[in-house]
Amino acid sequence: MAGHIGIVACSAEGAALCYTTICTEGAKLTERFAHPEITMHTFPLNEYMKYVEAGEWEGVASLMLASALKVAGAGADFVICPDNTIHQAFDLVAGRSPIPWLHIAGEVASEAKRLNYRRVGVLGTRFLMEGPVYADKLAAVGIECCVPDMESRERINDAIFDELISGVFLPETRSFFKETIKHFKKEDCDAVVLGCTEIPLLITEKDSPLPVLDSTRLLARAALRKAI
Repeated sequence: MAGHIGIVACSAEGAALCYTTICTEGAKLTERFAHPEITMHTFPLNEYMKYVEAGEWEGVASLMLASALKVAGAGADFVICPDNTIHQAFDLVAGRSPIPWLHIAGEVASEAKRLNYRRVGVLGTRFLMEGPVYADKLAAVGIECCVPDMESRERINDAIFDELISGVFLPETRSFFKETIKHFKKEDCDAVVLGCTEIPLLITEKDSPLPVLDSTRLLARAALRKAI
């Protein structure tokens, strides 16, 4: 394998899915049991959340950069971060990082553009849905971004933090997410971005009323392409 992938993790379930995807799909692309070398580092989620909840993105960036320095020191050639929300600090990190980064929303936007989508719904934490991460990356490739109403955003946010990041996937939560995606379909969306890296563990392509853009696996696959 040519490239050593660094993973700057934040929440456990999404990071684990990204890591597993690289390992399993790497073997499919190359040979049995083979995948690129991987180094992952994460600070406790509560350290990130105290900055996210305060809107202190420089603090988020400091943690991301510290993790990047650790994986670079272990030999990583480039970095990915399987967490959409903290990408709001991406521009504060990328220019100071010792190794390059892939941007999760950039990879999703590229895939949406490749598939000729015009308008997509975005699901994620409240911070993500109300922030610029996807709106900016999608607009850059000419795609309109749609988010749920405020009440739905709050319910989705609570489900992510109270359930999904702890590996809890309830049928009633799945049903609510499906209803939200149905509303996107009524609003003329072509697809839905699963913009929390745990959502693909709750909603699959088969469950969704719209085609899904799985941010976790799209980032993992982009890292594989770069590494192999």
